[in-house]
Amino acid sequence: MSNQLLAGKRGVIFGALDDKSIAWKVAEAAVAQGAQIVLTNAPVAMRMGTLQQLGEKLNAPVIAADATSMEDMTKMFSEARELLGGKFDFVLHSIGMSINVRKKKTYTDLKHDWMLKTFDISAVSFHKMMQVLYNENHLSEWGSIMALTYIAAQRSFPDYGEMADAKALLESFARSFGYHFGTRDNVRVNTISQSPTVTTAGSGVKGFNEFLGYAEKMSPLGNAPAEACADYCITMFSDLTRFVTMQNLFHDGGFSSMGMNPAVLDM
Repeated sequence: MSNQLLAGKRGVIFGALDDKSIAWKVAEAAVAQGAQIVLTNAPVAMRMGTLQQLGEKLNAPVIAADATSMEDMTKMFSEARELLGGKFDFVLHSIGMSINVRKKKTYTDLKHDWMLKTFDISAVSFHKMMQVLYNENHLSEWGSIMALTYIAAQRSFPDYGEMADAKALLESFARSFGYHFGTRDNVRVNTISQSPTVTTAGSGVKGFNEFLGYAEKMSPLGNAPAEACADYCITMFSDLTRFVTMQNLFHDGGFSSMGMNPAVLDM
């Protein structure tokens, strides 16, 4: 049901690959709630996925841009602002990739040049994105910037590899830039720590299916689906959450607060 929470608002959504992507669900929910959006992803991701189809479905422009390139970010945001006819009210960062994880490298035997690539794609891109938004003054007052993260930033998940470190860095960037955006523009910056979710990227983590079942049992409400995460993002983009900033918000059915659930013992 649409309440038009984002009526008249403009936004940019990073990272939708296919219809399994959380960013894909966020894009659909944002438009359903009255927003105008621009979709963007790296050229290689756009060749692998079906982002153009989503753009056609939502009547949303699609701009190819490498989030690790300041030049691409500067050009993309300028073009997006022109297409949307004004400053942005919200931006979503939903980007993450680890070659080490894809290549099944263990945490104690990582290739460090791949690790640096992971950090650049999965975390530093968030800082680059915000730096362009800040220096070019692209955000409307009381705007909202969101990034998707995971609880492995706080707790040990051995098979998540250096993505855990990347997520910790991502969350730190949200707090640090949140201060600067808040004091100057009343813009808030937050991260959402989502349940393990069946996405093209997430499914590549070793033991993902087994852990998905474990998290489902451990969480009192069960795993939060991608569609519910999208709804949460919409509330964070809306005017209902104007004074929430620099927070890591768990959206995981209660998993993050559990010590032990007897249901897990039955497994």
